[in-house]
Amino acid sequence: MRIRELEVEGLKIIEPQVFGDERGWFVEQYNAERYKAAGIMADFVQDNESFSSKGVVRGLHWQAGEHCQAKLVRVIRGAVWDVAVDIRKGSPTFGKYVSVVLTGENKKQFFIPRGFAHGFVVLEDSTLFSYKCDNLYCKESERGLMFNDPALGIEWPEIDVAIKLSEKDRKHPSLADIEAWEDK
Repeated sequence: MRIRELEVEGLKIIEPQVFGDERGWFVEQYNAERYKAAGIMADFVQDNESFSSKGVVRGLHWQAGEHCQAKLVRVIRGAVWDVAVDIRKGSPTFGKYVSVVLTGENKKQFFIPRGFAHGFVVLEDSTLFSYKCDNLYCKESERGLMFNDPALGIEWPEIDVAIKLSEKDRKHPSLADIEAWEDK
C-alpha cells in the first residue's frame, strides 16, 4: 500500500495494492499491523455503510467529547467527493479543508483523525460508502457544521442534479458558532 500525507497534519490517503488478472481483482482493505506501521494508531471498533443517490450531501459531522472518532473511509461502489475540515482548537490549519475523490474503482481510502468534521457529496447513483470508526457512535455526542459555510471556502464540485440534504444537516451551525474540538 502507498500512504500519502496531506497538507493538513493527520489526514492521509491510503492507496492499497490491487492484484488483478483475467478473473478480476483482490485487495487487502485493512491490516492493523500495516496501518500502525504507517502511523495510523486507531483501534477500529465499528464499521458503518451508507447507500446514496447522486447529489446526496452527508455532513459535515463529528462526535464530541469522549465519543470522538477517527475514521477510515472508502467507497465500495460508485463515487464521492469527500472532505475533512480541521476543527481542532488552536490548530494552525483550523477551518482548512482537504478533499479527495473516492471511487469503487480507485479504491483509495481517506484516514480522518479525531478533530475533523467530515462529509461528502455523492457523484454517482447507487453509491455504497463504508467507514471504520475508532469509537462507538453516541447520539448525544453528534455534532455538525454547515457544509456550505462561506467561511470554509469549500469548493464543492458542480453536479447535474439538485443537492439532497437531511433536515438535520440543513440546521448545522457555521464555523464561527461551533465549539472547537479539544483533545482531552
